[in-house]
Amino acid sequence: MKVLAVVLSATAVVLAAGCSAGPAQQVAPGSHGPSSPPAPGVTSSPAAIGVTRADGVPGCTTATAHARSLGKAGTSLESVPGNPFGVVVTSDGRWSFVSLVNSVAVLRSGGQAVPSLIRTIRLPGHGPALGETLTRDGRYLLVADGSGPEVIDVAAAESGSPHAVLGSLTSKGDGAIEVALSADDRYAFASIEGGRNIAVYSLQRALASGFGPSDFIGDIPVGLDPVGMAVSPDGQWLYATSEFAPGARRSSRGGLGGQGGHRGQGTLQVISIRRAETDPGRSVVTTVSAGCQPIRVITSADGSTVWVTDRASDALLAFSAAMLRTSPARSLIAKVPVGEAPVGLALVRNGTRIVVADSNRYHAPGASSSLAVVNVAAALAGRPALLGYLRAGGFPRQMALEPAGRTLLVTNYNSRQLESVNLADLP
Repeated sequence: MKVLAVVLSATAVVLAAGCSAGPAQQVAPGSHGPSSPPAPGVTSSPAAIGVTRADGVPGCTTATAHARSLGKAGTSLESVPGNPFGVVVTSDGRWSFVSLVNSVAVLRSGGQAVPSLIRTIRLPGHGPALGETLTRDGRYLLVADGSGPEVIDVAAAESGSPHAVLGSLTSKGDGAIEVALSADDRYAFASIEGGRNIAVYSLQRALASGFGPSDFIGDIPVGLDPVGMAVSPDGQWLYATSEFAPGARRSSRGGLGGQGGHRGQGTLQVISIRRAETDPGRSVVTTVSAGCQPIRVITSADGSTVWVTDRASDALLAFSAAMLRTSPARSLIAKVPVGEAPVGLALVRNGTRIVVADSNRYHAPGASSSLAVVNVAAALAGRPALLGYLRAGGFPRQMALEPAGRTLLVTNYNSRQLESVNLADLP
């Protein structure tokens, strides 16, 4: 690996203000629902918010951070019949579901290191089947597929029923990559990669009345190539990443286009879920620059910190959730250099560690796929935080923590493997 000194300082990660508005985003066509008063913290202007400049976010690089190898400690790899992307685990820990481009694998835990494959469910959509999520009551699995999520009856999938797929939520776009749910499971959100929007659907209506065009509520206008999404623990906010800021042009590593001070930068959006359910086009609260190709996003258990992987910056970023809404230019509170082209991430060990999937998607010279292990407290204190690297298969992508908190499942897309990490072995 190329070496980048992992030296952080509190002054380097707490950023100075300085707001510069990027080009205005447009309200997406097709957004409907009655007009309502602005949600708390939401602008009443119909024009979307410009990008707030956050000086200090990392630029594009292929330089990776040096840290010790943690070897094969606590990891097991098993083959799956396809290229695995998304993975979720049921609340009882007995079942896992893995998306495999045009199908979903149903796996059962039985005390072995990696769950065992029981069956696959062919999806009716034109694919590819990518990100997944479970409703909070565990009854339904949603899989991003084409123009929106496929909805699967979990009990039917577990029992092998041929009628497990209930229907599809569709939008005007195509290329759904991630899916999220409101806290009450009534609404679903799909990031439409290759576009500039997040589609909003009424899951409640679809389940009650049958699936159809009226399930689509409208589009949330965001940056170019939206990907990751995370709902805040209190259910009020949806955090979403876009690989490029408005006005940017695509390229293999972060782009060379853009306008103003956002050359090559992607964005992190804060979205009011209450507003998105009725007026998606006016639901964006703030948009902040978030490094070079921000890809995935998660929140801490208490919702105070928002973590983002920057694929083309080889970095993990931390934002203050409160300051994202009130003072976005100063919201970046930590940055940790990691391995090459990080994608998925998961908080483990009661939120004291973050595991980051270094995908090495672009095969940078001297780099390899790995799982970076980060000390959360050290990162937030501005101290060296990268503890080391675990082995991974080819292109580790998404992660799911089993309910007991002892095992992390990782999809390795290129090597067609599901990886199991024993978290007791982490430093």
